[in-house]
Amino acid sequence: MRHILLVEDEQDISDLMKIQLQALGEKVTVIADGAQALNFIQTSDEKIDLFILDRMLPNANGLEICKFLRMYQKTKLSPILMVTALTKPEQIVEGLEAGADDYVTKPFDTTILMARVRSLLRRSEYITTPDQETPISGNILAIDNLKVDTVQCKVWLEGSEIELTLSEYKLLCTFMKEPGKVMTRNHLVNEIQDGPVHVTDRTIDTHIFGLRKKLGNYSKLIETIRGIGYRVASDFKA
Repeated sequence: MRHILLVEDEQDISDLMKIQLQALGEKVTVIADGAQALNFIQTSDEKIDLFILDRMLPNANGLEICKFLRMYQKTKLSPILMVTALTKPEQIVEGLEAGADDYVTKPFDTTILMARVRSLLRRSEYITTPDQETPISGNILAIDNLKVDTVQCKVWLEGSEIELTLSEYKLLCTFMKEPGKVMTRNHLVNEIQDGPVHVTDRTIDTHIFGLRKKLGNYSKLIETIRGIGYRVASDFKA
């Protein structure tokens, strides 16, 4: 049984979501206050397999919680799903750039929502949090001084570990497994969603933007192929 933290202050919505999530066989903890959620995250010894966040919360909003999760060592790679009534494109982009792996707008179709939850839970199985700070030999993807350890789910850039969201990590692994190959946006959607869940091209572009930003001098490693998608340059040198 996996553990889901649902942070939602509208009781009718949280009750509905809790029933649906428990029907999947998952343990669900519901918290209605942002500050209380942050306290729970820092004090609980239990591993959280998925965070579901509303954005408009009392005392600490969903964006603040999301950004904290991406900085906190225990949760920096944990899947995050935002479920919110904020539906403008710029608000969706803001949520994804804060570190959310997926974004569902209210009102939502429970069937689609649960499909997205199942997808994120499958992806959470990739996450490990070992104490080692350097890559182990084997299972290493490398281009120049950029290295990815696919066992520890860690990334090193010029010898220093960098923090990526789960979606950014999955995209980088996809690229580095086949350097030089052009990846269509549809292919990348399937790679990061691990299932037939609708995601727009803009979502992929947003994740790529965030990944490039974190790669710094290596941002040009990911090349845009106009009208098709992206690829990683196989002969890249910083």
